[in-house]
Amino acid sequence: MPRQSRIDTAGALHHIIVRGIERGRIFNDDEDREFFIDRLGLILGETKTACYAWALIPNHFHLLLRTGDVSIATVMRRLLTGHAIWYNRRHRRHGHVFQNRYKSILCQEEAYFLELVRYIHLNPLRALLVPDIESLDSYTYSGHSAIMGSRHYSWQDCETVLTRFGKHSLHARREYREYIAAGKDQGRRPNLTGGGLIRSAGGWTAVLEQRKGKTHAKSDERILGDGDFVDQVLAEADDLVEFRHRLRSRGIGVEDIAKVVAGLIGIKPEEVWHEGRYRHLVIARSLICYWSVRELGESMASMARRFKVSTVAVSKSVRRGAQIVREEGHDLVKLIS
Repeated sequence: MPRQSRIDTAGALHHIIVRGIERGRIFNDDEDREFFIDRLGLILGETKTACYAWALIPNHFHLLLRTGDVSIATVMRRLLTGHAIWYNRRHRRHGHVFQNRYKSILCQEEAYFLELVRYIHLNPLRALLVPDIESLDSYTYSGHSAIMGSRHYSWQDCETVLTRFGKHSLHARREYREYIAAGKDQGRRPNLTGGGLIRSAGGWTAVLEQRKGKTHAKSDERILGDGDFVDQVLAEADDLVEFRHRLRSRGIGVEDIAKVVAGLIGIKPEEVWHEGRYRHLVIARSLICYWSVRELGESMASMARRFKVSTVAVSKSVRRGAQIVREEGHDLVKLIS
């Protein structure tokens, strides 16, 4: 059965799970972990991707991220590629470091945000990396210690989590910790990471109740949420796929978007490919990169080759292009019709 494509959209909440190849280690020591954290912070900052929870275990890690203007797939590709190169070089090994397919679950925020924060931050305790909640409070390689105020990571959004527990930081932190402690005996949560129907229904108990009542819930391996949420996400994903298909079926590609952008700015089509930091060229590159990546589905690597820049530069252009489109109200469909 062919693999399903990942589902993503700006502002979507994702639970990311990445495991080592054949359950092998991906972090051998603190130096590996520190490199990973530094790289994670750099990439999240550059892509404006929010991180609410994370935990590093020797053979896997968890992240709770919200998509910015750059897709989660691009964020993860940069993160995993960089760490794999570092890990192999440092430990004088060859081959894959991670399983070929990491798990990315798009989550229904209202129902699962705090459940996922707790599940992820309790991972070091479940993995016996720390003996108790008190030790977890200061454990370096989990986002829990940052929320508790023991550590500080500029790229971790602790405030969004704490505001769920109260307006005042001290009270909110105390309530948050009680919430975390209350889940320490829950063990593994297959409803948060398992099959689509189990996840979407909220666990096997809910699935069995639905079967008793002869009702059926829509489910999908890539989504954590109730049936209505799954329907909504799949409909939006289908709309994006359909839009891209319509563009492709009309033979519209990057060159056509470049012509539209040139007309919009008032320059010759060939000028959009010129190097330089003149304002009109920066705007042109930003719009071309944004629409090509987000609407056509072009990779950032291919756009980097076209403009003869790095993928980091393209990532910044995509983010800038998104802002321009929001502020000026440009509509690619109307412009390209």
